[in-house]
Amino acid sequence: MTEFDDVVPALSEALQDRKYLTLTPVQKAVLSSKLGDSDALVSAQTGSGKTVAFGLAIAPTILGLDEQFTQPELPLALIVTPTRELAMQVKAELQWLYKIAKAQIASCVGGMDMRNERRALERGTHIVVGTPGRLRDHIERGSLDVKKLKAVVLDEADEMLDLGFRDDLEFILKTSPKDRRTLLFSATVPKTIINLAKNYQRDAVRISTQNEQEQHHDIEYQAITIAPNDKENAIINILRFTDAKTALVFCGTRATVNHMTSRFANRGFSVVALSGELSQEQRTHALNSIRSGRSKICIATDVAARGIDIQDLQLVIHADLPKNHESLLHRSGRTGRAGKKGTSALMVPYQSRRFVDRLLQRANIDAQWIRPPSVEDILKRDRERVLEDPALHDEISEDERIFAKEILSRHSPEQIATALLRQHMSNQTAPEELLDEGPPSKPQKQDRNFKNSVWFSLSVGSNDDAEPRWLLPMLCRTTHLTKSDIGAIRVQPAKTFIELSADCVDRFNEALGSSKKLEKTIKVVQLDKRPEISDASRVRRSRDEKTKQSATKRNPRSDYKNDKIKADLGKAKITPVLKHEKPKKDIKRVEPKGSLKGDRSKVNLNTNDTTKTSKIGLDDKKLDEDFDKFIKQLDEIDTRPPSKGFKKKNKKIKSSKRTEDHKKSPPPTSVGLKKRRATKRKPMPSQPTRKSRRQ
Repeated sequence: MTEFDDVVPALSEALQDRKYLTLTPVQKAVLSSKLGDSDALVSAQTGSGKTVAFGLAIAPTILGLDEQFTQPELPLALIVTPTRELAMQVKAELQWLYKIAKAQIASCVGGMDMRNERRALERGTHIVVGTPGRLRDHIERGSLDVKKLKAVVLDEADEMLDLGFRDDLEFILKTSPKDRRTLLFSATVPKTIINLAKNYQRDAVRISTQNEQEQHHDIEYQAITIAPNDKENAIINILRFTDAKTALVFCGTRATVNHMTSRFANRGFSVVALSGELSQEQRTHALNSIRSGRSKICIATDVAARGIDIQDLQLVIHADLPKNHESLLHRSGRTGRAGKKGTSALMVPYQSRRFVDRLLQRANIDAQWIRPPSVEDILKRDRERVLEDPALHDEISEDERIFAKEILSRHSPEQIATALLRQHMSNQTAPEELLDEGPPSKPQKQDRNFKNSVWFSLSVGSNDDAEPRWLLPMLCRTTHLTKSDIGAIRVQPAKTFIELSADCVDRFNEALGSSKKLEKTIKVVQLDKRPEISDASRVRRSRDEKTKQSATKRNPRSDYKNDKIKADLGKAKITPVLKHEKPKKDIKRVEPKGSLKGDRSKVNLNTNDTTKTSKIGLDDKKLDEDFDKFIKQLDEIDTRPPSKGFKKKNKKIKSSKRTEDHKKSPPPTSVGLKKRRATKRKPMPSQPTRKSRRQ
């Protein structure tokens, strides 16, 4: 009995033609008698052969007892994937797996011509592979009929939920037949997947072929500490040192992908880009270039983190750190597939060491903390490759021997070896000088030893709002120091003294350069001895002092109005009003209804102490004239609507007046009409108003 006895005969023959010797654990699990025709929730490591696994699992369901498929009509199986690249990859895998069974497989993915997809569906198909959005479009338009579906497979189901395809997936599952078989495949099984399985699966069998406590042993994890501004140079040195046949570099954004692609291309690397902003044709061309070997390096976003299978991928570099441990596992899972070894390297800036340490702990990964390769390491490795070149150890043919003797007769062995070395190095990119190689091992809490420390003075102090919480990150950022390299920080009114360990003084001075300045303005001076300052002399402003200063600067809100009134009154002459003083008789004042009564020359000022009455010494004649004008305007403008009887009486007056004005005025123009309309809306004081007519 062999491992292929439980496989459908047509698929077993295809596996043997593909030179499959054994099945992976997940492939054996889906063929077990315990599963049968029931639904399944499968979780397995990346690169464990999940595509072939669900292809083998649905074969008995859609084929039955037949050895081959009949004439294609409506689809029997539906495979849903999160990305277009994964859909095309799944289609290619199923095509060779079902080739002998004569299955017709169609794809429905975004970015492709929908008319061609519709024609393929109309001709008939057995299996449809597509993305959630495009499959839903075809179902709603009626071009994809799911009445005869027998099996639905959700590949990388957790990723589809993370990308926001929940509504599309639920729509596809609701419209498909209830007696279908549903298989969910994913590398991880979060709560969202469990809830989806409960709602749309019937008595699903849980299959897990990976131990969550163990890491992928075919992948070697490396945490490489680098300076924050030295990321690209470190990646170039890693690519040169490893000389991987194929490498995949992950970036966080599309802009970073474009920048690094142009940078590496200028350095002589054969590189392609893969991101969401590219068309489907461009993305397919990039993947084919990597798979065929025309390009060695692929720089991509997380669009390539799920399901993408690149043969002989030896190296994965995380240029931008993953957001969580699941993303780390999916990215790294592109290498170390099908029993082959691979390396996953994380570029760790100084400030991200703790984050990476927690990330590795959550992923249950034991990574090796190392330095990036230096120029000397790369040149040494190049010499080893030349000496280990298989061409030097292969058997020499007779023609090659004759030609070699001819070359030796004309040139010395040293010249020939030099020419060979030059030819080998001509295609290699020059390594980069790194600013700082970083600590050699995993970051640990170390006791600070500053017995032989060196003190420096900075030209900023408390008068410039300098604080240790601002100075410390600035020093680490600009001079590539760590917190363990910096000791005491003493802030004075005009200066700040910092203490550095003796090991990092040379590195600190090198980062400063000849200008000896930080951030272009802060001067740095190295001191010969420790400055004579005590802890008590440090300038620290307490919170109480700060609140007191802020309180003195701000006036109370209650005194604001009084202060403003006092300031306005200070500009005018104020004379007191005597009790026996009487108002002038020759000034007559008429008070309108609703107006303020009393003497307008009196102003009451409310102060904190007492209430006083004062008189503003203004010109009385001017005041009386202004007041009379105001009363006339009130009399002329009446906003109250007239009575009904008044409207009837005024109709005759208005009509007669219009005829008189028409006789006197010239023919109307557009400008004249506008003016007349404006006068009707807002009557001028010269025109008679309703109130005057009434009077």
